[in-house]
Amino acid sequence: METTNTLILPGRYCNSKNIYSRYKTREVSIGDIPMGGDNPIRIQSMTTVDTMNTMGSVEQIIKMVDAGCEYVRITAPSIKEAENLANIKNELHLRGYHVPLVADIHFTPNAAEVAARIVEKVRINPGNYADKKKFDEIDYTDAAYQAELDRIYKKFAPLVHICKEYGTAMRIGTNHGSLSDRIMSRYGDTPEGMVESALEFIRICEDLNYYNLVVSMKSSNPQVMVQAYRLLVEKMVIENMNYPLHLGVTEAGDGEDGRIKSAVGIGTLLEDGLGDTVRVSLTEEPEKEAPVAIALVNRYTKRAEALSKNEHTPILNISSSDETKAYVSSEVNTFVGGSLVPRIIVDISKENLQDPFVLHAVGYKYDALLDKYHMGEQSVDFVYLADQLPSFTMPGNLKQLYDYKTWGSLKSRSNIHPIYRLDEFNRATEKDPVLNIVYISNVLLASDEFANLQIDKTVVFLLETDHLHGMADQRKFFANIQEIGLDVPVIIKRSYPPEEFNGPFGDLMNPEEPVSKIQVYAATDLGALLIDGLGSGIWIDSPATPLSNLSSLSFGILQATRSRISKTEYISCPSCGRTLFDLQETTQMIRSRTNHLKGLKIGIMGCIVNGPGEMADADYGYVGAGPDKITLYRGKEVVKRNVSSANALDELIGIIKNDGLWIDAE
Repeated sequence: METTNTLILPGRYCNSKNIYSRYKTREVSIGDIPMGGDNPIRIQSMTTVDTMNTMGSVEQIIKMVDAGCEYVRITAPSIKEAENLANIKNELHLRGYHVPLVADIHFTPNAAEVAARIVEKVRINPGNYADKKKFDEIDYTDAAYQAELDRIYKKFAPLVHICKEYGTAMRIGTNHGSLSDRIMSRYGDTPEGMVESALEFIRICEDLNYYNLVVSMKSSNPQVMVQAYRLLVEKMVIENMNYPLHLGVTEAGDGEDGRIKSAVGIGTLLEDGLGDTVRVSLTEEPEKEAPVAIALVNRYTKRAEALSKNEHTPILNISSSDETKAYVSSEVNTFVGGSLVPRIIVDISKENLQDPFVLHAVGYKYDALLDKYHMGEQSVDFVYLADQLPSFTMPGNLKQLYDYKTWGSLKSRSNIHPIYRLDEFNRATEKDPVLNIVYISNVLLASDEFANLQIDKTVVFLLETDHLHGMADQRKFFANIQEIGLDVPVIIKRSYPPEEFNGPFGDLMNPEEPVSKIQVYAATDLGALLIDGLGSGIWIDSPATPLSNLSSLSFGILQATRSRISKTEYISCPSCGRTLFDLQETTQMIRSRTNHLKGLKIGIMGCIVNGPGEMADADYGYVGAGPDKITLYRGKEVVKRNVSSANALDELIGIIKNDGLWIDAE
């Protein structure tokens, strides 16, 4: 097959972990907008209007294109919808819009074969295109497994021939939650199973000399998604493949949570130079997805330009290995590290420290009548006050951090601890007997000050970076200190200057569609480390961002990386033409009555395609089964079928109560 040059060696998933370098894939033609190769990272989304509603679909597509979408996906669940794609395409052309269209196919090869003659690209899901998912466990012999592959070959080959004839591209899109029974029986619910599911279909395409392919590995769990894409690249390199990658976290949800979750998964891979097209899946209007994707992608366009001008210094590399293992630290006096959940620091030094109500923003609600504080599930662990002293009594379980000189001047130090620069710590005449936080950076590991550092069981590192490729610089720090043999807890700090993050939420990318750059940048920078098991805490330093937003963002990143669960998680699909109810309205309704159930994961799916499979990670599921009909799940098990929409939420709450997992909201 034709390939483009790549630096990746077998067993590796990116060109370099220390230098930002985009992995060069083969170019794939999709209408007039090619993907992969040296082309920009493309932006796409998916319609939510019924595909049979031609004018409604066209109007929505125009909004999406105007918002920045370069490809638009439309569901085609049956032949009639596939045929109507021609009417949608013709109307778009009449209005001067020539955006490539992508037909989304599940279960129906005959619809795919119709659509492939009309649109520029078809997306098929290997888990249900020519395979099945009934949650059956089957012990396949090698011969029986091969017989299944032969059956799939015969069913899939006609579509490949049509795509070749019409010049239609294809995305082979694996979804974590819809792996077939065959794959699940042999590989289990694993990234390896996701990768093999796609490779089986790719091998068929290559056997038929068809290479106009794009591949995706989607999951609602960013950690699984990242692992699957990395493994896919490793496997493709071994098999001399280099197909473009479509990145996305499926069923990410809505609001801040959806944006953070998407950025953790997509941003982690973009950091490593992977990805040729991006779709951010939000349970919102589809035109709101593109600005978030653009905010993610633009960062790497700017980074590549800066790197081409040599505006960087090499990342210090002490480690003998290019791999970074999960970092297991010691525990410092039950404060941080070890098996404790990652801690959160926020800076309150610029706030009004004469008013105890200022702590509401960081999870400590002051009751003036009783003169006491109430903690919540999202109460931060540390506040940084620099050299500012509050005029009120702090909550007893909120730890306060002061710069070393100010700390040294305090008479009462109960729950109060110092932060030092490295040289300060080495020369300090007095140290805290329980917790000393020391600023460090990767480059300082080569300094004389670090060589003179006397580490004891009270030391915690506060890791900073000013490198252009900051995540890689901080990731290398962990590899370096593991090489040195240290197990000091590390709190990761990232700073975002006010001049780059202005506005009420930090640089609103589009005044009409607010996209917080601080959300997607911080979720990428910190999430990419946490998702690999690096870091015992985080500190987002963004003076332009309100205190409450910083606190919420910090907890959201820890939740998305599954490193600290502090709230209910909603795995909700972004809606499409198959959806059987208003997903946005329903998600908000369910959230309003269940968002106090810390740790529960609730799947909210518009139809059976994104039903029990796609919410495989959820504890409970609310799935459209027909007009005004909802099927309720416990995990993958159907508990109640065809419940009226009016009663479905009450019935779901009843199931949770019967399982003993319900608590009343305060």
